[in-house]
Amino acid sequence: MTANHLPLGRSVEYPRHYDPTLLYPIERALGRREIGVGTPLPFVGVDRWHAYELSWLDARGKPVAATATIEVPADSPRLVESKSLKLYLNSYNATRFDAPEAARARIAADLSQAAGGAVEVRFGLPPFGEDSAQSIDGLEVAIDHYGPPRADLLRADADQDCEETLASDLLKSNCPVTGQPDWARVVIAYRGPRLDRAALLRYLVSFRDHCEFHEQCVERIFVDLMRVARPSMLSVEARYTRRGGLDINPWRATPGAPRPAPLRDLRQ
Repeated sequence: MTANHLPLGRSVEYPRHYDPTLLYPIERALGRREIGVGTPLPFVGVDRWHAYELSWLDARGKPVAATATIEVPADSPRLVESKSLKLYLNSYNATRFDAPEAARARIAADLSQAAGGAVEVRFGLPPFGEDSAQSIDGLEVAIDHYGPPRADLLRADADQDCEETLASDLLKSNCPVTGQPDWARVVIAYRGPRLDRAALLRYLVSFRDHCEFHEQCVERIFVDLMRVARPSMLSVEARYTRRGGLDINPWRATPGAPRPAPLRDLRQ
């Protein structure tokens, strides 16, 4: 499925009945090929979606309102485009289920088929919370490059090993189809040569005018950091702000790296 065939950026009829064909899967290999990622994958990870607008009808026709957390494994061959996910979930609005579990199981089955991997769906959302990362946003740096992303901006001191967690709220990229802005907090935990924080901030800001899906941006950051710094442990998570009742939180890491606590950022 190419971007030109996606429902983004054009009028789409509001779904009135359950319709799993509304889901538009996209081959992850398309974006990974551009950044030199093949198989086996150099990372583990998951794409955690938060769905704030989920509803269906019970057996008597009474509406049920819910929220959900959806986790798509990074090693699934396909990602699911966000607007198609929104339309798909809205197709449940007039659909009857005898029990909430039936609705949850149907969503999990449809998304697993679309992604080509086992997608986990559970009702409810993780709590709001603050991580312990050190923000680099207060650094006094001059920046004049806003795209495309430049890995050559990154610097690491091979003579200084450290273990730290850094964060920035200044990550912004754009939808590759509509050009609409996507905003995120990015949290980078690593163990290895010390990253130059000013250089890291310049690099993250270089995504500002870049057009790429959320999942691909996080994978690009992971790959660039691994190539430049060669850390023994690396974890990259981005918590994107909500759009259309959905937000996404891609996480990529070296095997064995601690998985971040499932938190929601205050901007979400």
